[in-house]
Amino acid sequence: MILGKHVSIAGGLDKSFKRAADIGCNSMQIFVKNPRGWKMREVKAEEAEKFRAARKKYEIDPVVVHAAYLINLASPKDELWGKSISALKSEYQRCDRLGAEYLIFHPGSHTGSGLESGIRRIAEALNEILAEVDSETMILLENTAGAGTSIGEEFSQLKSILEAVDLPERLGICIDSCHAFAAKYNLAEAEGLEKLITDFDEIIGLEHLKVIHLNDSKYDCCTNKDEHAHLGEGKIGSQAFKRVINHPQLKDKIFILETPQFEKQKDDDVILLKKLRED
Repeated sequence: MILGKHVSIAGGLDKSFKRAADIGCNSMQIFVKNPRGWKMREVKAEEAEKFRAARKKYEIDPVVVHAAYLINLASPKDELWGKSISALKSEYQRCDRLGAEYLIFHPGSHTGSGLESGIRRIAEALNEILAEVDSETMILLENTAGAGTSIGEEFSQLKSILEAVDLPERLGICIDSCHAFAAKYNLAEAEGLEKLITDFDEIIGLEHLKVIHLNDSKYDCCTNKDEHAHLGEGKIGSQAFKRVINHPQLKDKIFILETPQFEKQKDDDVILLKKLRED
């Protein structure tokens, strides 16, 4: 099983690998900058070398990066849209320099301009970024919980973005279990998981699903409320995650935990997943 958790980069980007390895992960997700700010300094060659050396030492593969939360490629406001393009482009360049395999971002919110307009803005932004940055890092669109005017609740919306981009082969999808549960799929029941897999495969194709965020939910299904819980302590439940990680169509995907951090070296969510995989 390819299993990682979102870990801190405190003290340096390279320090994240030991944190992931210490809790039993063979993959990981990180931010490459402050996720709640716009500023980002350049990664120096020495820092990139240390990052790659630590990755080799701790045998972490693949490396997944999550983009900053402020980015909104769907915004109708030109200033925010431009800042968002610049920010994602910079993160993409940093991912390339570090050798990260995936960069995940939230599609954004149209803030009242309409779904079609928002999707068009996202595609235009991605076309600009992909044209200017030549990288082997794949950009992944993440599904959303569907609150407000956010884009990505429906798989058809993600498909529309992929179809509107000039280089769709450089894009993929990340599914967040909490978001899918909050939006429409009752993953607490086996039928809910089967419905999600069938819909995704028919609308987008499972070959485009690269990463699965494993998060339980503090809120009920179909409430459009997004707040992560430890596995088995939320409304989805541990047996649901057992079905996900052992499903024949999903078991070889990359699983990343974004659940809250435990105040100890070992991570109960990682331990639980390994147990559920072995049972």
